[in-house]
Amino acid sequence: MGSMDHSLEPDHLTEAGQRLTRTVDGFSGDDWDAPSLLPDWTRAHVIAHLALNGEALGGVLRGVAADEPVPMYRTRDARDADIEELTAADDSELRERLLVSLTNFQDAVVAMPDEAWSGRFDRTAEGGGTFPLDAVPLMRVREIEIHHADLGAGYTADQWAPRFAEVVIDGMVKRLEPDISFQVTPLDSERTWAVGPVDDATAVVTGPVAQLAWWLTGREPGDQVVCSRGELPTIGAW
Repeated sequence: MGSMDHSLEPDHLTEAGQRLTRTVDGFSGDDWDAPSLLPDWTRAHVIAHLALNGEALGGVLRGVAADEPVPMYRTRDARDADIEELTAADDSELRERLLVSLTNFQDAVVAMPDEAWSGRFDRTAEGGGTFPLDAVPLMRVREIEIHHADLGAGYTADQWAPRFAEVVIDGMVKRLEPDISFQVTPLDSERTWAVGPVDDATAVVTGPVAQLAWWLTGREPGDQVVCSRGELPTIGAW
């Protein structure tokens, strides 16, 4: 089943969705409108994005399975407008859209023919890059886990499995500008990552692997993430 087989535990997608559902089921009243950890987004914005992301990625897989490929989103502007529209919906509708998107995405993954995972798909109909289909399950797990923590509702990166945190770091170091140079050396993992050209004089960033992964997505680091050269390198938002 594509990237997920060799990057994550097989049940991670299901379990991540269940954890998210439990958090959302605990929301009531003003909880939905409370600020998330993302600038200018409430928790309702985050949930709307997660629901629509699941619908979009599921739609990509269903299109491939039916031999009728579709892009993930029509346009970037349409994606943003859809998030705003769903954010304004009743809490019950927003919750239902999320739950249905979780289930339907799982069904779409199961229904994909093995040979279909080898292709690519477009992010939007107007361009914006293509992505390998076999990365879709991992893309969805990252969306769920990272944005679950963005809700600021008790679930944090510290609860990520170390293996998942390592996979997040794998993806995040690839997106950084090539003129940035530092080494990522977790205190609780045997792995290290080089960002840009490194040598013996390169700055080393250390901390728990989950907090390093969180920081590398462009989020605010915990106080355990430290740099051998003092100030941490600047990381753009994911």
